[in-house]
Amino acid sequence: MSSRNVDTIAAIATAQGHSGVGVIRISGHGTEVVANGILGKLPAARHATYGNFLDENGDVLDHGIALFFPAPHSYTGDDVLELQGHGGPAVLQMILSRCLDLGARLAQPGEFTRRAFLNDKLDLAQAESVADLIEANTSEAVRSAVRSLCGDFSATIHELIDELINLRMLVEAMLDFPEEDVEGTDIDRRNALLNDIQLKLRNTLDTAKQGSLLREGAHIVIAGQPNVGKSSLLNRLSGEEVALVSDIPGTTRDVIRQAIQIRGVPLHIMDTAGLRESQDAIENMGIALTHQTLHRADLIMLLLDASQGITIQDQAILASLPADIPRLLVFNKVDLSGGTTPLYHQRDNANIYVSAKTGDGLEELRVKLLEAVGWRDRESGTFMARERHLRALKSAQTHLIQAHTVLYSAELFAEELRLAQHALGEITGKFTSDDLLGEIFSRFCIGK
Repeated sequence: MSSRNVDTIAAIATAQGHSGVGVIRISGHGTEVVANGILGKLPAARHATYGNFLDENGDVLDHGIALFFPAPHSYTGDDVLELQGHGGPAVLQMILSRCLDLGARLAQPGEFTRRAFLNDKLDLAQAESVADLIEANTSEAVRSAVRSLCGDFSATIHELIDELINLRMLVEAMLDFPEEDVEGTDIDRRNALLNDIQLKLRNTLDTAKQGSLLREGAHIVIAGQPNVGKSSLLNRLSGEEVALVSDIPGTTRDVIRQAIQIRGVPLHIMDTAGLRESQDAIENMGIALTHQTLHRADLIMLLLDASQGITIQDQAILASLPADIPRLLVFNKVDLSGGTTPLYHQRDNANIYVSAKTGDGLEELRVKLLEAVGWRDRESGTFMARERHLRALKSAQTHLIQAHTVLYSAELFAEELRLAQHALGEITGKFTSDDLLGEIFSRFCIGK
């Protein structure tokens, strides 16, 4: 899949705006021509070379450091030249224009990393982790993205594929000699290999879900009757006054969104209009929006008044919540309950008692929120994962489960194993369509 001997690409690799240093990256077979035109020479390989960046008349555009990485020992696997000059938008655009005049073309989003993938410098999961590392908003997400970039996720997938190949070899051998009796030891070995692969796949899927949570975060909706303290709780969790708090029922009319972090896990908290019967047309629009938001949540945090317990209105709200979305019951205003907090027990729901006013119980709530969205602290760490990775892992898992049901039909069993291997291969890019590659890399930065 080599991309060598293709056209030369160039782009500004640093973020837009003013900065002390700006970087322009060039890669392709014409890199030497660009270097000679701008620098007057090709810099020594892998040495920082200070000099002037020249225009077509030999006048100085800027001066800075040039780094040249000859193929194949470069980020893309092709020749790469990096020009590090001053970070003003105007001067960077002038240098970039000079590169284009010398035969380069403007790089497409993610094209440098795509070439690295096509030249076998990175597999697809590692290439995606480059973008994840750039976009990471928490320290835990950074660490997970680095693990994926270093190949932890890919190594796990390759190990699963290798074990699948060994199992397929055993099954194919059994298929090739149907006239001979299949020994019991071969059947035992086949079953043991299948069970071992399924166990490892379950563990990998669990770890990938943690990585997906780090990347995407979880959407948590605060719901409940008016005046139970939803806005106050949002403000307390976020540590700032993001929602208007008032004693007047129906103050919140729109969905108020705020991103927070708990132990490095990003959570998107949404405060919604209080749920009740209302004659106010505008408030009813807010209530309708609340119901729409509830159906898109990963977790519903139902807020109740600790001094009142579960009222008839609360029971009606509980009955109206989407049945397939987890919920957490949180009793607020424990500072007003006089120590007589009513208890309400419901299977699969853990009750939390807090005071948005004083902060009592907030730490326990944070812990419960992480548990409710599926976060588990892992001593061995996790790796970054995307939705397509989860779909591929689930597809492989489905085929292995189906393989169990056709154990005594060797041809069908072998086919399910092949499909499982194909699904896992999609993660690292062994079996990947050009359309999927185009979509993945189109979301990268221009200079990456």
